[in-house]
Amino acid sequence: MLRATRHATHTLTGLGSILLATSMEAQTMTTPQPVATNDVATAIGSLPAKKRTTATDSSIRPFRVHVSQEALTDLKRRVNATRWPDKETVPDQSQGAQEARLRQLLQYWGSGYDWRKAEAQLNALPQFMTNIDGLDIHFIQVKSKEKNAMPLLITHGWPGSVFELLGTIGPLTDPVAHGGTAADAFDVVIPSIPGYGFSGRPTAPGWGPEHVAQVWAELMKRLGYTRYLAQGGDWGAVITTELARQTPPGLLGIHLNLPAAIPPEIGAALATGAPAPASLSDKERAAFEGSQKYAMAGSAAYFVMLSARPQAVGYGLNDSPVGLAAFMLVHPGFAKWTYGDDAAKTPTKDKVLDDFTLYWLTNTSTSAGRLYWENKGRSPTASATWKTTELTLPVAVTIFQEDAYQPPESWVRRAYKNLIYFHEAPRGGHFAAWEQPEEFAEELRAAFKPLREAK
Repeated sequence: MLRATRHATHTLTGLGSILLATSMEAQTMTTPQPVATNDVATAIGSLPAKKRTTATDSSIRPFRVHVSQEALTDLKRRVNATRWPDKETVPDQSQGAQEARLRQLLQYWGSGYDWRKAEAQLNALPQFMTNIDGLDIHFIQVKSKEKNAMPLLITHGWPGSVFELLGTIGPLTDPVAHGGTAADAFDVVIPSIPGYGFSGRPTAPGWGPEHVAQVWAELMKRLGYTRYLAQGGDWGAVITTELARQTPPGLLGIHLNLPAAIPPEIGAALATGAPAPASLSDKERAAFEGSQKYAMAGSAAYFVMLSARPQAVGYGLNDSPVGLAAFMLVHPGFAKWTYGDDAAKTPTKDKVLDDFTLYWLTNTSTSAGRLYWENKGRSPTASATWKTTELTLPVAVTIFQEDAYQPPESWVRRAYKNLIYFHEAPRGGHFAAWEQPEEFAEELRAAFKPLREAK
């Protein structure tokens, strides 16, 4: 139970030769056909023909992943051929990923790590692909055995992926086996954001959070859901907030673990380096000082660079596995637990390497980074930026106590006028679903209970 009180080689780049085939497609192979630039199979090269999709094709097709051994061999070759820089000149991570610890992780990536386990984990789940607005959208859909399960759309973040949410599927779809009741069950839909993982890569601008939210609404409609809930953290929180703003038919409410709750005057003071307003409570002052410390430490350097020049960053990430890993480890939510110092702590180094390998094999480091550029550098935590007070749908918020961002309840209630749930969970950080999947699922059960009861 929770302790706190709740309120109601270069020819193998890209996908490397990933073969994305269903059993039906395997039976209808004929001659190779051209590959559309926004197809998930773009960089495969010459593939056996598959049924291609167009912008007017709204079908939902089964999806499986199989990466060629050549692509995996090429990845290991690149990892093992890394030209390392000299060691950092400080005894901490203030200059970025520390050479000794990163070298140890990369040695494992180039020798002991096994992608096939991750591939099998994905293929054990029902995966699908559908084309929306001219782009193939990959998603996982797991239905509960409970007949009254509530549909739930969950969106990942960066540098995460669908991998960060896999541990929540069991607790959410089968709550009886995880400390809940049949009435707590969800049907879970986990899409890959456009430009991420196996979803298509946009070839033109215009795929910011607002557009992704529109695509998510169409996806849930296409799946036949007339009533559903949505959840997000990191980018998922921004996209889910936009989804709530658009109030598509059937969306009952949302849950966020990265609320846009920093008030305008607090945001202005943080931006200019001004002192904290004198009227702040002790908890609000602690939140102000924590945000100030985070900014002064350069923890958001990745945000600035991706927002300004994602293409420049992408060249190095797409060509060097160590470059990809080192850059992603700049994210403070990753840096603290990705080196595998504690084999029992989730995410383990294998799980993190699953994520890094997915970015590498799908050639999506650059396309994923462009989401920051599309967002025009807007802060994900500023209430004024997202006009949160204008949201009319019910909003639930959980603050995980190991996250760098800790807005107090007073700011959250001020930001969301229709806040139905607020809780400070004692464990879990920025990627809470990855770190504490059971507790994350328990949060969603509690947060959405009022909406179930009011249905």
